Amino acid sequence: MAGQMLIDTYGRVATDLRVSLTDRCNLRCTYCMPEEGLSWLAKPDLLTDEEIVRLVRVAVTDLGVTEVRFTGGEPLLRPGLAGIVQECAALEPRPQLSLTTNGIGLGRTAAALKEAGLDRVNVSLDTLRPEVFKTLTRRDRHRDVLAGLAAAHEAGLTPVKVNSVLMPGHNADEAPDLLAWAVAHDYELRFIEQMPLDAQHGWKREGMITAGDILASLRTRFTLTEEEAGERGSAPAERWLVDGGPHRVGVIGSVTRPFCAACDRTRLTADGQIRTCLFASEETDLRAALRSGAPDEELARIWRQAMWGKKAGSGLDDPSFLQPQRPMSAIGG
Repeated sequence: MAGQMLIDTYGRVATDLRVSLTDRCNLRCTYCMPEEGLSWLAKPDLLTDEEIVRLVRVAVTDLGVTEVRFTGGEPLLRPGLAGIVQECAALEPRPQLSLTTNGIGLGRTAAALKEAGLDRVNVSLDTLRPEVFKTLTRRDRHRDVLAGLAAAHEAGLTPVKVNSVLMPGHNADEAPDLLAWAVAHDYELRFIEQMPLDAQHGWKREGMITAGDILASLRTRFTLTEEEAGERGSAPAERWLVDGGPHRVGVIGSVTRPFCAACDRTRLTADGQIRTCLFASEETDLRAALRSGAPDEELARIWRQAMWGKKAGSGLDDPSFLQPQRPMSAIGG
């Protein structure tokens, strides 16, 4: 029934929940946060493991959510992650469970997360060059990310997806090399246009590497065949077969090729706020209701009401777009 779903006034239904487990991260990526880091959320402000599982249960059993993605900050820094995954995997109906991570801790956790019920991972890696990685992330952990990717693949957290952001002056020329490497290792590569989510508000539309630029670069080495119409669905990535397949490459053009009309996402921040869009300027507080003793029915009602007011688009295609006040580490990528 529509009344039990997360539907908005444009007829979109949210079935994909992104859950930020922490605002903390062990990298300091230049497009996400300043070198000195941020003022982290106080522990009492963060949802507990039990609160996260309860809200995921409400989303899955009462609101029609079928996919749950755990994000951060860096979700592998959450001590109770495996337990959260295990409890969410036990829900009926069982949602698909995935994780977006920088990969640094995957070498030691991939097998345990698979055993707990995690289905797959998305790993952020922008470069094959250790020195460029160190410049972009301000940390010398390139080898650890590669080890984490290999461990995820070995554990069966597949398809292992790799998310890459190309930055002018750093890795702008690496698209073909990244794709050749991904194909060789059986990873699914997805390029993401740089978005205005840095805490220091250094993003500029001028000079950004666009989806069109990325595709032109890839075509210097590969034959790309666009997916058949209808295969994309609500997925943010436009995908192409590489040299006839079976491997694919995706491009997420959030700025120049927005996909808001098919968006099926709802977001829960690490401190218990509902966000209808990554770029929304408003949030709806679920934590207060949760901690005041509200029953599941009331939590579901608040969530449905928040999603009903979702805007038509992100506003990213508007040249006058203003960046959100909270950095990506606080709201989940």
